[in-house]
Amino acid sequence: MKTYDTLAAVDLGSNSFRLEVARVTGDQLYPLDSLKETVRLAGGLGADKRLDDATQERALACLQRFGERLRGLSPEAIRCVGTSALRVAKNAGEFIPRAEAALGHPIEIVAGREEARLIYLGVAHSLPASPDRRLVVDIGGGSTEFIIGHGLKPHERESLHMGCVNFSTRFFADGVVDKAALKAAETAARVEVERIAKAFSRGNWQQAVGSSGTARALREILEQSGWSAHGITADGLAQLRAQFIRAGHLDALELPGLTRDRRPVIAGGFAIMAGLFAELEIEQMDVAETAMREGILYDLLGRFHKHDMREATVGEFMRRYHIDTRQAARVRQVAMNLLAAQGGSGAGDDNDVRFLDWAARLHEIGLMVSHGGYHRHSGYILENADMPGFSRTDQARLALLARAQRGALTKLPAFASGTVSDNDRLLVWLLRQAVILCRNRAEPHLPEVKVDASNKRFRLILPEGWLESRPLTQRALEEEAAYWNTVGMRYAFG
Repeated sequence: MKTYDTLAAVDLGSNSFRLEVARVTGDQLYPLDSLKETVRLAGGLGADKRLDDATQERALACLQRFGERLRGLSPEAIRCVGTSALRVAKNAGEFIPRAEAALGHPIEIVAGREEARLIYLGVAHSLPASPDRRLVVDIGGGSTEFIIGHGLKPHERESLHMGCVNFSTRFFADGVVDKAALKAAETAARVEVERIAKAFSRGNWQQAVGSSGTARALREILEQSGWSAHGITADGLAQLRAQFIRAGHLDALELPGLTRDRRPVIAGGFAIMAGLFAELEIEQMDVAETAMREGILYDLLGRFHKHDMREATVGEFMRRYHIDTRQAARVRQVAMNLLAAQGGSGAGDDNDVRFLDWAARLHEIGLMVSHGGYHRHSGYILENADMPGFSRTDQARLALLARAQRGALTKLPAFASGTVSDNDRLLVWLLRQAVILCRNRAEPHLPEVKVDASNKRFRLILPEGWLESRPLTQRALEEEAAYWNTVGMRYAFG
């Protein structure tokens, strides 16, 4: 595994886009550069949950500027992550390719709980060691994440679909911040938090920590106004509420520490913070200077330093779903041997090797549901389960490999439509051959084979006469050739 002396993270938040560049020294990261632009992606979501054209253009212009800063850095040392607004947007599939072209790098969309894990990782690295369990709350533009953890390990993670942008649009679109509007917004926040209150209640943690823009803005306002000596307090929020009501409108609001960019979304962020303070019985909250982008960097660093969270998740899933580890190891080894035998054409970079490895180890996960159609169950679990370390894109790729391990390829949309990538097509072929060759669930004792995978053709070259004593394998390979022919691939063996 290569190592890099500089890493970069791009956080495509629902309120702002952020870029962080850091220098690597051992297991530590030291900031080199950072950029932030207020894009308000969540504000561009209409009633139909589609991003409007103006917001898309604003986002693309920002990403072009970020892309210039990333030039010269190794692509493997850069990770770009999209969050709530891109999870929700119905036209994200149209927007993301344009965004990737503007930025010059692939963009991963992460699920809410994975976003929570990355936030906690970033916050935990900036806090002093403590025996206390910490509650970390991150109010973003489109969602709010809640995490309880100890040290660097999160124990509880949750994400609720409420953020400073969508709450400001929903309750304060006209700028009025009177008592009725505030009460409606705070009540809505409390209703959301009530769903998770049991797991995140006061008795489950000793210290509360806020992160990201809303928490920092509220801290600045409360401290500079003299309403809090340190951080965010319940009393300070009560005084800020009174100030909102006295002003009556965002334009009339005069508060020290309130920036021009934060003003349009401060009421929504306040309502969420006040609601969760009340529902979780928080009296005081410290505020961290780090958040998700630092978590992305530390997660990326871990991948290069053999602390890949994805590897830990695969191991945990194998245990949780009682996967036959010996069979998984057989399939994995045969798949890797076939990959090596194809001589470097097509797949074979580190990322492809990792996904083939994980798919081979998890391909039978669906047996915990039912033997019939287990490959479909495997695909469903891998696409929809909470898998720490994996983005939605990662999980979709794993799910494709699992679903495609057997049966008709024409039933899979990516193959039927011809949109499957060349690399994924090869990984599917390798996994399918490994599953066939390991069908008797015993050590396969395979001879030396050769693989030709090029130009819409697969060929498995076996020693002469090897199949004569293996009629079941020969029949399976004949059926396999027919499956591939239906999706425009020539397949020969022997």
